[in-house]
Amino acid sequence: MTTSDMIRELCEKKKISISELARRINQSPQNFNKKLKRGTIKAKDMMKIADALGIEYEQRLILEDGSEVSSCNVKI
Repeated sequence: MTTSDMIRELCEKKKISISELARRINQSPQNFNKKLKRGTIKAKDMMKIADALGIEYEQRLILEDGSEVSSCNVKI
């Protein structure tokens, strides 16, 4: 599943449109739709989405020894 697919599914579950989500993160619906189509959603966009929807966003990599590298852990 791509990031764009996850955002679309999230909007379905939260019962909001992609356009409404774009407005909540201070982006134009047109620009946000272009990002979704190109697959160029960045981690900072995901953090804004989580903040706008009052949900948690976590990005991490887990190495073979169980240690983690985390670029951001955001709990809203």
